[in-house]
Amino acid sequence: MRLMPGQVAVITGAASGIGLAMAHQFAQHGLKLVLSDIESASLQKALAELTDLGATAIAVQADVSSETQVKALADAAYSAYGAVHVLCNNAGVATPALRTLAWETPLSDWEWIHRVNLLGVLYGVREFVPRMLAGGAPGHVVNTASVAGLVTGSNPYFVYKHAVSCFTEGLYKDLRAVGAHVSASVLCPGLIRTRIMEAERNRPVAFGPSTDLTALAHDVQTLAAKFKTALDHGFEPAHVAAAVFDGIQHDHYYIIPAQPALLEFIDVRMQDIQHRRNPTIPAPVI
Repeated sequence: MRLMPGQVAVITGAASGIGLAMAHQFAQHGLKLVLSDIESASLQKALAELTDLGATAIAVQADVSSETQVKALADAAYSAYGAVHVLCNNAGVATPALRTLAWETPLSDWEWIHRVNLLGVLYGVREFVPRMLAGGAPGHVVNTASVAGLVTGSNPYFVYKHAVSCFTEGLYKDLRAVGAHVSASVLCPGLIRTRIMEAERNRPVAFGPSTDLTALAHDVQTLAAKFKTALDHGFEPAHVAAAVFDGIQHDHYYIIPAQPALLEFIDVRMQDIQHRRNPTIPAPVI
């Protein structure tokens, strides 16, 4: 679809990182914004930042793990603007111990990451897409997965990002099957300079305590520190936002702003599948 001034973009996880960068990118091209995040203070700061720059925007605090709150977000967006043209289901969480063995990850981590990273996307699609279709205007849905959703890992972050990739491809096909003017993309960033590894600052107590890295094996602690360093030296979120804008404009399903070594990991996994060979164990990049 062609992105034009006056169209409306809804972004979850909009108070920081990739979400905030997407908000700036859309605002620069005259789109109206609905910013949503679980962190109230950061959300209001982002709203002030964007409106000071001349953007038309509202802010709606929402926890995407709650179907009720995502419905309220959709209601607020349509009440404010009467339409939504771009939906970015971007909110996501992770724990610092990404490399914990499959049988060691606490069930509470699985439950929390499942509700935010997968159900948050599902709720967004269920609440917004029917209304977008009913509106009849061109539209686009961008679901944020990760390179982790195209390679493999036994951690819940990898597993549920895989689920987002699968779900989004199905959504894309469903929209094509009904001849919709709405399309979809899966966003799979690589190493990006964000606070994703600090996501437990918003972890509800219902999903157990935050990760105590000091209680984990030394090699897990070391990997967590290396991954944090790699993120700190990763691409800027603005790089991802520009790729998203271009991807929507050109109806690219895969939007993968990732480092060359990570793109190579994806290629190797696809070749493993194509040639029916056992999974390749790649050399670490961090």
